[in-house]
Amino acid sequence: MKKGNIIHVKSYQFAIRIVNLSRHLQEVQKEYVLSKQLLRSGTAPGALVREAEHAQSKKDFINKMSIALKEINETEYWLNLLKDTSHINEEQFQSMNKDCVEILKILASIVKSSRQSLKL
Repeated sequence: MKKGNIIHVKSYQFAIRIVNLSRHLQEVQKEYVLSKQLLRSGTAPGALVREAEHAQSKKDFINKMSIALKEINETEYWLNLLKDTSHINEEQFQSMNKDCVEILKILASIVKSSRQSLKL
């Protein structure tokens, strides 16, 4: 992992937290469907950010980062659903959602600025 690249670091750390939360949901709460959805969408942004690192073009970079943005947005949905169905408590939700929203904002900024620089 590249040190100093904020989106690489944050998306990777978030993926670790998602893996641990998914494991907890499956082992303790015996919740398998939602936990798998969360695991898929919550780990995808980090993988897509890594893919974008070696994008074939600026358009390919923007595409990968846009998909990462969609995935983190979906993750926010699953976190809200888990909270609203009492699978995670408010404290767990707030902690995870804070990181999720931060990554969402960073990715949105990257996509926006990359699209603007493509137009120049």
